[in-house]
Amino acid sequence: ITDPETGFLREQAAALNVPNFSIPSNVGGRFSILTAVGLVPAALIGIDIQALIQGAQTMRDQFINPDFKHNMPFQLASAQFGLFIEGHTNAVMMPYVHQLKTFVSWYAQLLAESTGKRDIDDEETGITPISALGATDQHSLLQQFTQGLMDKQFCLIRTKNFSLELDIPPLPDHPKTTMLRDISFGQLMTAECQATIDTLAENNRPVYILEIDQINAQTLGAMFLLFEGATAFLGEFLEIDAFNQPGVERSKVLTREYLAAKKNN
Repeated sequence: ITDPETGFLREQAAALNVPNFSIPSNVGGRFSILTAVGLVPAALIGIDIQALIQGAQTMRDQFINPDFKHNMPFQLASAQFGLFIEGHTNAVMMPYVHQLKTFVSWYAQLLAESTGKRDIDDEETGITPISALGATDQHSLLQQFTQGLMDKQFCLIRTKNFSLELDIPPLPDHPKTTMLRDISFGQLMTAECQATIDTLAENNRPVYILEIDQINAQTLGAMFLLFEGATAFLGEFLEIDAFNQPGVERSKVLTREYLAAKKNN
């Protein structure tokens, strides 16, 4: 899976007659999850990539819809930018679905590399991502989130239906365990999520909630397009190019120079 025309891997694939897939030349790495970069590995591990694409297409249709009420990516970007100009320059994504743990890492790169730029007036701008996972980080970050600096906006993600519903095993008969009797892990997670939402709201922290029926290939495809689309709109709001990465490129140039200098010495 490599450049369509040039590069070391392309040369090796041709020389060894290895089956290969091309990355579209006009799609940057962090936006390439729905190209061969993501689809080929997904297919190889058994993910239904047709459903993934179908989900993305439904959100693509919203992305190009001029009606605000039917354009979720634009709604999300508008909320993020509105909070940004009010001083909430850090964006926390905190899913209460363990399956989305690495999704948060993907989004952190997408938001950081796309918005952390100098704008048309050469002024520094951008929204800084903060990754968290519910309910784990209630016990490591929630104190900071609720009573720390008022510079954060929060996106909590929850699901109505968990793919695997397990009951909490029987516990010793004790007043402190009574509340968990006949409760599933999914119900516990739902309660934890709502408690975090309410705690943040009570402390006047801005929260927006993404609720999903169930995590599957189709909803995941829609989520990829939702956040990619919102990030593209954010670039317009911030008056930057959301698709380049001059800061990263500079570090690559310097790394090559340092290695060349070390080799020459």
